[in-house]
Amino acid sequence: MKKISTIFLFLITVSLGFGQETDEVKIDTTYWLKEIAGGLNINQASFSNNWTGGGVNSMAFSAYLIGRANYAKGDWSWDNTMDFMYGVVKNKGEDGRKSNDRIYLDSKVGHKISEHWNLYFAVNFLSQFAPGYDFNTEPKTLISKWANPAFLTTGIGFEYKPNNEFTLRLSPFSPRFTFVTDKNLYLDVPKNYGVEIGKTVRQEWLAFNALAEWKKQLSERLNLLMRYQMYMNYEDISFKTIDHRLDLGLVAKISEIIDVSLTTLTIYDFDQDEKVQFSQGLAIGLAFKRGNFPEKK
Repeated sequence: MKKISTIFLFLITVSLGFGQETDEVKIDTTYWLKEIAGGLNINQASFSNNWTGGGVNSMAFSAYLIGRANYAKGDWSWDNTMDFMYGVVKNKGEDGRKSNDRIYLDSKVGHKISEHWNLYFAVNFLSQFAPGYDFNTEPKTLISKWANPAFLTTGIGFEYKPNNEFTLRLSPFSPRFTFVTDKNLYLDVPKNYGVEIGKTVRQEWLAFNALAEWKKQLSERLNLLMRYQMYMNYEDISFKTIDHRLDLGLVAKISEIIDVSLTTLTIYDFDQDEKVQFSQGLAIGLAFKRGNFPEKK
C-alpha cells in the first residue's frame, strides 16, 4: 500500500518538477498548470479551576496539503490531484482523538473527442494516515488505521468538462479494490469494510463509478470545492448498496497568510454502516498557495 501512495506522490512531484529548467535542457512548460497549497491551524482553550461557566482545557491541531499538476496539449490531457488532511484534538483528561484524517490521490489521462467531452482512464486512491478508535467502548477499540481500509479505484469512461471549474466523470467499467491488511480488525469491525474475513483485499470488477468536482472562486477571497463520488457494483445492484461520498470545502482568505476554512464530509457506505456518516470542521490558521492556475471570478 505504501508503494501505491509513493507512485502517486512521484507523479505529482514529477509533474511539478517539469516547470524547472536546467542549463542543458529547457523544457516547454506552457502546457502545465501547477498549484500547491497548505495550511496549519492550532486552537487552544483553558479555564481556571473556579470558572463557573463550564468548559474543559483543550488543544487542537490540524494541517492540510493540496497539490494539482495538470497537463494539456492538443487533444491529450493529464490531471493529477493530491489532497492530504490531518487533525488531532486533545481535551483535558482524555486521550488525543483525530478530528480529520484523509489521503486522496487521483491521476487521470484524457483524450478529447468533442468540444466538452473526453475519453479517460483514471486511478484513484483513498485512505487515512493514523489509527482511529471507537471511544464509546471501554477500553477504546481500534476501528481503522493506515490501509485499513484503503480503496483503489480505476475507471475507463467519458468525461464532461465544459470549463476549468466543473468536471463530471462517468465510468461504466470501474474495478475497485478494497484493502484491509489487518486480518484481526473484523473483531472490532464485524463488517470488515466489505472484505471477506481472513482475506486482505476485496475485488469488484464489474461496477459503475461517477465523480463530479466543482471548483469555484466565489469572490476574490472566497473559494469553494465540492467533490461527489458514487460507486455501484453491477453484481449487487440495489438502492442501499450504492456508495456515496460528498466532500465540501469553503475557504475564506482573511489576509495573505491567514485563512478560515469550513470542511464537511458525508459518507454512505453499506459495508461500513447502515446509516449516513457525517463530519464537520471549522478552523482558522496560517495558509500558503503557490502556482499558475488562473483565478476564477
